Amino acid sequence: MLFRRAPRASFVAIALSALAVLGVGGCDSGSEGTSAAASGPSVIAPGEPGEANRTLSAEEAAQQRAEDDSPNAADVSYAGMMIEHHSQALEMTELAPERADSTQVRRLAERIAAAQEPEIRAMKGWLKAYGEAEKSGGHEHEHSAMPGMATEGQLKNLRAAEGKAFDQLFLTLMITHHEGAITMATDVKAQGNNIRIEEMADDVIAQQTSEITRMRTML
Repeated sequence: MLFRRAPRASFVAIALSALAVLGVGGCDSGSEGTSAAASGPSVIAPGEPGEANRTLSAEEAAQQRAEDDSPNAADVSYAGMMIEHHSQALEMTELAPERADSTQVRRLAERIAAAQEPEIRAMKGWLKAYGEAEKSGGHEHEHSAMPGMATEGQLKNLRAAEGKAFDQLFLTLMITHHEGAITMATDVKAQGNNIRIEEMADDVIAQQTSEITRMRTML
């Protein structure tokens, strides 16, 4: 039995019909994608005094933050306090080479100093760049305002300790000191506005969380 070949025009018509169906499907899919993107998470931005709040997309909010990351009081306070906080940590680590019994403790003290000295310089440079050095410089914050700070009595005991007694007290005080720094860094991430300060706070959280874990295994 012989089959007749369909005319070429029929094949063309069928092909065009198939493309038309695909085209419609593609347009519908694109519309749904656009609609989904448009209905993504939004952010409420407070308006100026007397003006209504504005609703921004997550992308618009991020762009606005990038365009205006001028420091606020929380950023400046964090930098000033963390300089003093780190300085006390360096004061404690300076005692380790002569007084520590454990090689691990001495090496830990070296790592802490190696990390926090550059951070102090970075924060001083940040304050100077924003004209805040004069306001913060020379002003000693109350130790009670900074979580984790060792008291003068605790520092006196650390200076007098040697060997294993020093190791134990050093680790105990430094764990508390690091926990305080993490608290301060977490607070400024929530309250501050400057991206560089946020980045420095992230570094503090990552570095000191890791060191706390290490110190707890050494006790």
